[in-house]
Amino acid sequence: MRRCDVDRLDPARAYWVPTLVSPERNWAGAPGCRRGARYLVDCRTLRASRDEFVPFDSQLSCLRWIMENRADLNRALPGARIRAVPLDRWLLGMD
Repeated sequence: MRRCDVDRLDPARAYWVPTLVSPERNWAGAPGCRRGARYLVDCRTLRASRDEFVPFDSQLSCLRWIMENRADLNRALPGARIRAVPLDRWLLGMD
């Protein structure tokens, strides 16, 4: 799903997404970024993304996906802490 397609989601439901914050300037997971830049995790490519994401129906399912893919995420996104965050809060910059 693309960020511009958020309006297609059911507004009565809460969605969760895996997110991360860039641990350093010009970080290997997102070359050219600033320290503290916020990203979604694209679940298909396991890369940091500003637009591509897969929403999960619950925090548990998002956390389960993170744990199942932890080794690959650590390789693709070195030094980043991956967290499950409510999509609405992430889009508003609150989390």
